[in-house]
Amino acid sequence: MMYTTQMDAAKQGIITEQMRIVAREESLEPGLLRELMAGGKVVIPANRQHTNLSPKGVGEKLRTKINVNLGVSKDCYDMELELEKTQKAIELKADAIMDLSCYGKTREFRRKLIELSPVMIGTVPMYDAVGMLDKDLKDITVDEFFSVVERHAEDGVDFMTIHCGMNLQTAERVKKNKRLTNIVSRGGSLLFAWMELNKQENPFYEYYDRLLDICEKYDVTISLGDACRPGSINDATDPAQIEELITMGELTKRAWARNVQVMIEGPGHVAINEIAANMLLEKRLCHGAPFYVLGPLVTDVAPGYDHITSAIGGAIAAANGADFLCYVTPAEHLRLPNLDDMKEGIIASRIAAHAADIAKGIPGAREWDNQMSAARADVDFPRMIELAIDPEKARAYREESKPECEDTCTMCGKMCPMKNMKKILNGEDLSII
Repeated sequence: MMYTTQMDAAKQGIITEQMRIVAREESLEPGLLRELMAGGKVVIPANRQHTNLSPKGVGEKLRTKINVNLGVSKDCYDMELELEKTQKAIELKADAIMDLSCYGKTREFRRKLIELSPVMIGTVPMYDAVGMLDKDLKDITVDEFFSVVERHAEDGVDFMTIHCGMNLQTAERVKKNKRLTNIVSRGGSLLFAWMELNKQENPFYEYYDRLLDICEKYDVTISLGDACRPGSINDATDPAQIEELITMGELTKRAWARNVQVMIEGPGHVAINEIAANMLLEKRLCHGAPFYVLGPLVTDVAPGYDHITSAIGGAIAAANGADFLCYVTPAEHLRLPNLDDMKEGIIASRIAAHAADIAKGIPGAREWDNQMSAARADVDFPRMIELAIDPEKARAYREESKPECEDTCTMCGKMCPMKNMKKILNGEDLSII
């Protein structure tokens, strides 16, 4: 090959097949997409080992993408169920799937997932290091951490969340600035504990070039994980979060120098009035790298409804520059999500992403809404259902409550304003008795 990574190709002026596919899907000129990728503002996570991948782009001028988390754990070890969730997520138009497995035959599950999935796959190797190596956290060596990263890359993982930005200085900042919820990132808390127990620097920070070697070899996109993301609105935009973000900006430039693609992960729990500022900070401090946010959740008091708190925050975040939304389900903070939870989370996240795309002026976004509005004006219920973001639910609601007249619904009946305005404007007689 004439290039090592998608970013390397872009810098050389080469438009790859993956770029052509993404440009066509996004209604973007291929040359412009290539320029954005050369500058690090767009990534196409596409591990060369993931042979059945339908590539997607993440970043500036592109449609906001959504990610679905799944995977096996010690308490819920059912690989078949997680693979069923994968198929459902693909059916519901998720753009990415992250395998967060942390127990048992993780490699067997990961390989099946990659073989099954045409969407990009992400992982958090730190979880797998604990589950796969079956050792006390303190006893895991630096070489073992990197062997797990290499294994994920070999298997075809397209992007990896690795918490490189939390070094000893940031860890000290966490200890000196008391938080309500400390560190809520699972991978971040494990690394923090390893550093404290061994009195050593974060190996992924200290030996960052070793990580870049692996990512460049397979064209794995680094998703620089936010170990210090806020787990409560009280902890948002605090010194530890900002310190880590500054470090991630420095690591981004080092990765780009090696032609390794980078995304930045962000908060977390953030009050509505702080979301726009957080998006601006990431884009400035991390040089316009694509931003991948977990929510953000705009309030802490809605367990069972956090897909809603997340969708509110996600829409505002994406409208202000976030490029990639990680879905949140109603089960967040409570348990592993089931299939129904997963569907609710995906639809909520897709609504947030689409609402933001309208604000961003993404080609085709507003046209979808206009088509729906035209169908409503025509009182065309089959067309409305066809255009719905969740046609299955729209159809079920329609069928469980039948109106007297087929061209109305049971909310308004013969008083339907759409139906009556259509008749009056067409010069027809009107009867609502």
